[in-house]
Amino acid sequence: MKLNNKRTILVGLAFLSICAFWQMYDSIVPLILTNTFHLNETISGAIMAADNVLALFLLPFFGSLSDRTDTRIGKRMPYILFGTGCAVILLNLLPILDNSYAASPAPFKLVSFVIVLGLLLLAMGTYRSPAVALMPDVTPKPLRSRGNAIINLMGAVGGLLYLAVAAVMYPNAKVSSLSHVNYQPLFLVVAAIMFVAVGLLYLTIKEPKLSAENRALEAEHPEWNLAKDDGSGQETLPANVKRSLGFLLASIALWFMGYNGVTTWFTTYVSVVMGQSLGGASTCLLIATAGAIVSYIPVGAAAAKFGRRRTILFGITLLVFCFMLSYVLTTRSATINLPMFLVFALVGLAWAAINVNSLPMVVEMCKGSDVGKFTGYYYTASMAAQVVTPIVAGTLLRHVSYKTLFPYAAFFVACSFVTMLFVRHGDAKAEAKHGLAAFEDMDD
Repeated sequence: MKLNNKRTILVGLAFLSICAFWQMYDSIVPLILTNTFHLNETISGAIMAADNVLALFLLPFFGSLSDRTDTRIGKRMPYILFGTGCAVILLNLLPILDNSYAASPAPFKLVSFVIVLGLLLLAMGTYRSPAVALMPDVTPKPLRSRGNAIINLMGAVGGLLYLAVAAVMYPNAKVSSLSHVNYQPLFLVVAAIMFVAVGLLYLTIKEPKLSAENRALEAEHPEWNLAKDDGSGQETLPANVKRSLGFLLASIALWFMGYNGVTTWFTTYVSVVMGQSLGGASTCLLIATAGAIVSYIPVGAAAAKFGRRRTILFGITLLVFCFMLSYVLTTRSATINLPMFLVFALVGLAWAAINVNSLPMVVEMCKGSDVGKFTGYYYTASMAAQVVTPIVAGTLLRHVSYKTLFPYAAFFVACSFVTMLFVRHGDAKAEAKHGLAAFEDMDD
C-alpha cells in the first residue's frame, strides 16, 4: 500500500486556497481595523473572533451536510466551488471600503465593511470542512498522516505565496511614511491564487470515482474501523475511544488557544514592541511557513515510524520552548535578527509536527461515512479556542502589556501536553517504508 502523491497534491489545492486567504485575513484585517477604523484592541479582537464564532456552527454543519450530499460532481466539490466563488468576489470589496473610509470617514462605510466581512466569513465557512474532508475520502486510514502531511504542505505553500507577495509589495521602506496603505493589489493577488487553485482541483480530481475506490478498499479491511455495531445496526464508538476523542479535542483547543493568539496579534505586536512594519512581521511568518514546508513530509514519515501521538508531544514541547525564546528575543531587541529567524523556523517545525497528525487522529476514530462530521468536530474544537483567544489576548495586550503575548501562548500550548497524555487511540501507523519514504514512488 502506498500513497498516491500526485493525487494528494491536487486534492491539497483546496487547502492551499484556504490558507492563502486566512494568512492574509489574519495579517491585514487587524491592521485595517486598528489603523483605518481606529478601533481598540478589544473591539478589533472581537471582530477577529467573529469568523471563529461562525465556524463553530458552520464547519460542523457543512461537514455533516456534505456527508449526506450526493451530486454528479461529488459530495465535497459543490461546496468548494460555491464557497470559493463567493469569497473571491467579496474579499475584493474590503479594500475598496477601507480606502473609501480613509479618504472620507463615515459610519456607513464602517458598517458596510463589517457586513461584507461577515458575508465573506459565511462564504469561507461553507467549504472549509468539505475541502479538508476530501483527503480522507480518497485516502486509506493507515496513510492519512502522510496524506495530511502533503495537504498541510500545500496549505503552507498557499501561506508562503501570500507572505512572499506581501513582503515584496509592502516593505517597511515603502509603507513607513504613509498615513494609509492601499491593500487592493494584495487582495487581487490572493483572489487570483484562490481562483486558479480551485479551478485546477475541479479539472483534475474526479471525486465520485476516487471516493468509491477508497470505500471499496476500506471495506476489505474492517480492522481499520474503531466504531462497533451496538446490535441495533448503528455503529458507535466504545467508551474508551470516546474518552480518547474527548482528550484529543481538548488538546486541539488548547494548542490553538496559544498558537492562534500569536498569529492573530503578531503583526500588531511587532509594530508596538519592536517598531517594525508589516514587511518585517511578514518576513518572520514567511520563515515559519518555510520551516513548516520543509518539515511536513519528514514529520509524516516520523509519525509512521514513531506514532502520531509521540510526534505531537515532541511538537508541543518544541513550540513551548520557541514561544518563550521569542519573548526574550522580541523584548530585548528593536530589530528582527538572525536568532529570531532561526526560532521562527523551529516554530514551523513544531507546528508541522502537531498539525500533520491531529486531524488524522480524529478521523481515525470514525467510520468512512462520517468523515465530514468528525472533521467538523476537529474544527469545532479549534474554532472554539479561536473564538476566545483573540479577545482574551487582545484584552491582555491592551490592559496589561503587549509583552504578555508569548508567555500567554506558551502556557496554553503547555497545557495541551498534559491532555495529550490521556489520548490512547487514533495512533495507527502507516504501512510504509521508514525515513523519507513519502518521497519514493512519486506517481506520474
